[in-house]
Amino acid sequence: MSRLICYCFGYTEEELQEDVLRHGRSLIMERIVSEKKDGHCRCAEKNPAGR
Repeated sequence: MSRLICYCFGYTEEELQEDVLRHGRSLIMERIVSEKKDGHCRCAEKNPAGR
């Protein structure tokens, strides 16, 4: 089982690696950054470590 990287959007480490291999960069990470800029990050509530 792959480690969960993003609690807000449910992305795993494996998905991020596959995304980079497929696109040459991480479109997933770009989405996460964009969503965070728009205030849609809920990591503090969803991540058990609070990050």
